[in-house]
Amino acid sequence: MESLHLVVGLGNPGAGYARTRHNAGFLVVEELARRASASWNLEKKFEARVAKADRAGRKMLFAQPQTFMNASGEAVGALMNFYRVPVGQLLVIVDDADLPFGEIRLRAKGSSGGHHGLESIEKHIGSREFARLKVGIGRTQDGRREITNYVLGKFNADEAKLLEKVLRRAADQTECWCEHGVEKAMNQFNGVVNSERNEA
Repeated sequence: MESLHLVVGLGNPGAGYARTRHNAGFLVVEELARRASASWNLEKKFEARVAKADRAGRKMLFAQPQTFMNASGEAVGALMNFYRVPVGQLLVIVDDADLPFGEIRLRAKGSSGGHHGLESIEKHIGSREFARLKVGIGRTQDGRREITNYVLGKFNADEAKLLEKVLRRAADQTECWCEHGVEKAMNQFNGVVNSERNEA
């Protein structure tokens, strides 16, 4: 039996965090599940919400850890162990304040870049050799490093229209990653979402 492709969107659980910038990963996997008409279930043994789907004959498992961001690796480690997911078939979707809002960037592997959710996953699975899709949320206009209130804030009305394009583009990229691999997905989708290239 072919193993699952595990797609994990990172965020914080609870209504107070819904549609905040830090929950961009949650929003992308929700779009993926919606497309696949996949139902979400809370799996307490994984401390995660999960939804199962098929994409071009490949089995996909979407997950939203319910551990809060800084402990995301607990859920990811449990899911990978239970379903025996190879590290090469894990994709983690996260917000990135160092990328401008409206830009997405997939990488085959890399460092956490200071993102606590990625740090937790690296610690629990003992590897950085997993793909990560970063969804740009930008920074406050003054560019300060302490941005907790900003990342935990909700997308404003001006951002809403572009946000929907970003979510669709990130979902397209994720489906391409599953079906064709990380190199094609990077080459075809990385970049600014509202650019002429990406809207063609």
